[in-house]
Amino acid sequence: MRGGREETLTQGRSFDVKWLFIIGIVVFLVLFEVFPMVYMFIKSFFPAKGFSLASYRKTYGYELNQISLRNTLVSAFGTMVLGTLIAFPLAWLVGRTNLYYRKFFRGLCVMTYMVPPYVGAMAWSRLLNPNVGIINVFLRNVFHLSSKTGPFDIYTIGGMIWVLTSFYYPYAFITISRAMEKMDPSLEEASRISGASPWKTLWTITLPMMTPSIIAGALLVFVSAASAYGIPSIIGANAKVKIPTVTTRIIDYVGLGVDGLSDAMSLAVFLMLLANFVLYISTFVVGKRKYITVSGKSTRPNTVDLGRWRVFFTVLMFLFAFIMIVLPFVTVGLTSITKNLGKSVWEKGNFTTMHWSRIFSRKDVFLSVKNSLLYAVITATFGIIVSVVMANLLERTTIKGRRIPDFLITVGSGTPSVVIALGLIMTMRGQFGINLYNTMWIMIIAYLVKYLMMGMRTVVSAMSQIHVSLEECSRISGAGWLKTTWRITIPLIAPSIAAGWFLIFIPTFYELSMSTLLYSKDTQVIGYKLHYYWTYTSQQQASAIAFGILVFIVILNSVLNKLTKGEFSI
Repeated sequence: MRGGREETLTQGRSFDVKWLFIIGIVVFLVLFEVFPMVYMFIKSFFPAKGFSLASYRKTYGYELNQISLRNTLVSAFGTMVLGTLIAFPLAWLVGRTNLYYRKFFRGLCVMTYMVPPYVGAMAWSRLLNPNVGIINVFLRNVFHLSSKTGPFDIYTIGGMIWVLTSFYYPYAFITISRAMEKMDPSLEEASRISGASPWKTLWTITLPMMTPSIIAGALLVFVSAASAYGIPSIIGANAKVKIPTVTTRIIDYVGLGVDGLSDAMSLAVFLMLLANFVLYISTFVVGKRKYITVSGKSTRPNTVDLGRWRVFFTVLMFLFAFIMIVLPFVTVGLTSITKNLGKSVWEKGNFTTMHWSRIFSRKDVFLSVKNSLLYAVITATFGIIVSVVMANLLERTTIKGRRIPDFLITVGSGTPSVVIALGLIMTMRGQFGINLYNTMWIMIIAYLVKYLMMGMRTVVSAMSQIHVSLEECSRISGAGWLKTTWRITIPLIAPSIAAGWFLIFIPTFYELSMSTLLYSKDTQVIGYKLHYYWTYTSQQQASAIAFGILVFIVILNSVLNKLTKGEFSI
C-alpha cells in the first residue's frame, strides 16, 4: 500500500516531456507573433511619451487614407459576394452531381489557390488593358468598334474585384465543398422521396444546411481580399486615378523610413482588428452553428443526376476553366516570348526568346531564386516538425494547455501579412535584446507565423483518421511517447506529412507582401524580384519569371501527387 502511494507520488512529480514542446511552441509564438502585435497596438496610442490620438487623427484625417479604407472595404466586400456566388455552385457541381470529369474540374477549381495572385494581376493586365489588352483589341476588331479604348478596363475598382475574385474564390470553394461532402443526406433523400425536384431540394434543403459553411467561406474570402497586396499594387498603381488600398498605403509609409512608421502602424491596427474580428466571427460564432439531423445509420451523400443538363454544365465548366485558369496562364507564357507588346506574338519578327536568355543570365534573379528555395525549405521543414508535434498533442493526448499553441497558430494564420511584417520590424531591431532586422531569419519567422497552420491542419486531419490501436500496442510494449510517434505514427501519416510540407513550402517560395517589407540587399526573394521587374524593368522579363514559377509549381504538384499516391495534390 505504501509502495503504491510512493509510486503515485513519484509519477505525480515527474515532468511530462510533452510540456517541453508546448512551452517551446508557445514561447516562440508569443515572442514573434503576440508581442509584436500587442506592441504595435499599444505604440500606436503612445507614439511619444504619453497617450495620444494624434497619429490616428493625422492618418485617418488624410483624404488619401480615407479613400484607401473605402477601396479596401469595397473591393473585399465585392470579392466576397462574387467569390461566394461562384464557389457554391462549383462546389455543388463537382461534389454532389454526376458532372463529367468531376475530379479534373475539382483540381482546376483550386489551381489558383497555389499560384501567386500577382501573376494573375499581370495576366489580366495584358488581357484587359483598355488600350492594348488582348481581349479588348479582339472585341473591337470583331464588333468593328470605333473607340480606341475598351470596352473593358482592368484598371478600375471593378477590375480589381474581378482579379481578386479569380484568385480568392477557392478559399470559399474548399470550405463549402468539404462541408458538402460530409453533410448528412437524410433530409435531401426525404425531400426527393416527397417528390421535390433536384433543383427544389438544392434550394430548400442543401442551401440552408450549408449556410454556416457558406458564411465561413465568404468571411475567409473577405479577409484575404482585404489583406491582399500584390493585386492592388499592380492593378491600382496603373489606373488613371490611382486606387490605393490599406496594404499599399502601409508599404508606402514604411518606404518613407522612420517618419512613416507611425502612420503605417495606425493603418495596420485597422487591418489587424478587422482580420481578428472576422476570425472571431468565423471561428466562435459561425463555426459553432451546425444543422444536425437525427438518423440511425451513417450514410454518404447521394449523387444528384443532372439528367439532360449534364452535358450543358460540363461545357459550362470547361468555359469557366478556360476563362479563369487557362487564358491568364497562357497569356503570361506568350508575353514572355513577345518582342513588342503592342503586336501579336504571331506577327512576323515579334517572336523572341531574348527575355528568357536575359533572365537566365542575371545574377540577381539567381540569387533571389536561391534565397527563396533556401528560406522555403527551412520554413517548411521546421513548420512540418511543429505540425506533427501539434497534431499528436491535439489528437493523441489530453494534456492541459495543448489548445493554446493551436489557438495562437490560428490567429497568426488569420493575421494580414503586412501586419505580421510590420510588427516584426517594430520589435526585432535590437531594442528588446533581439536584432533580426535585415536578416533571413526575420523573413523565415514571418513565413512560419503566417503559413504554419496550412501544414498543421493537413497533418491533424490525417491523424484524426488513423486508429490508435497500433500506437497503444507500442506503448503497452514499453515505448514512450516520442518513440511511438517516431516509429508508428509518422510512418502511418507520411503522405500527409509530405503534403503539409509542400503546402508550407509553396506559398513561402513565392511570397510577396512580407518579403517586400522585410528584404535587404542580400535577402531578396523571387516574389519581390518578380514584382520589381514588372513595375520597373520589363513586363516580358517579369512574365518569363512568372511562367517559370508556374512551371515549377506544376512540377511540384506532380511530385506531391506521386509521393502521396494521388491522395493529395494542389
